[in-house]
Amino acid sequence: MKVDGHGQAKVLTPDEIGKLFEAFEGDRDRALFGICLYTGCRISEACAMLTTDAYDAAGVRTKMTLRKAHTKGKQETRQIPVNSVLKEYLETYCAGAGKQYLFSGRHGRGHINPKSADEILRETCDRVGLVGVSTHSFRRTALTQMSSAGVPLRVIQEISGHRSLQALQRYLEVSELQLEGAIAALRF
Repeated sequence: MKVDGHGQAKVLTPDEIGKLFEAFEGDRDRALFGICLYTGCRISEACAMLTTDAYDAAGVRTKMTLRKAHTKGKQETRQIPVNSVLKEYLETYCAGAGKQYLFSGRHGRGHINPKSADEILRETCDRVGLVGVSTHSFRRTALTQMSSAGVPLRVIQEISGHRSLQALQRYLEVSELQLEGAIAALRF
């Protein structure tokens, strides 16, 4: 667990996710952190998204675009299908979306700074009493949940944009229940 900026970001439980999304103060924050949770992207990728990456003339796109210019290694643009819960967050937020950037920065200039998003999350976590949560918790939670659901690692790698399976595996948390299930499967 992350303490004072050290260690790995906490993987969130469904209850903790519910508390956070109820406590976010506006549609923008639910849409921003919803993108991180339901696409497994980094906060910097979500903050830098263009409005056209999420919406077209008909409304919310069926696939969200994460442009290579905004990814960590600037290797490849990714397109991620939009989950139904994320679609609801984006539909609700649509009127607040910026003209160029999905999440406009202060005074409508540029895009929201990832440090500002981090501060929003920290304040929300303080209000609901969550410890060890960072903006990266949404990415770790998404990738761990997919792995726990049996999604092949290669598919998760495609979604996350990791260059190697080894890099991806550092994100995945193994639960006590998974360990117990693995041992229980040993029947000879």
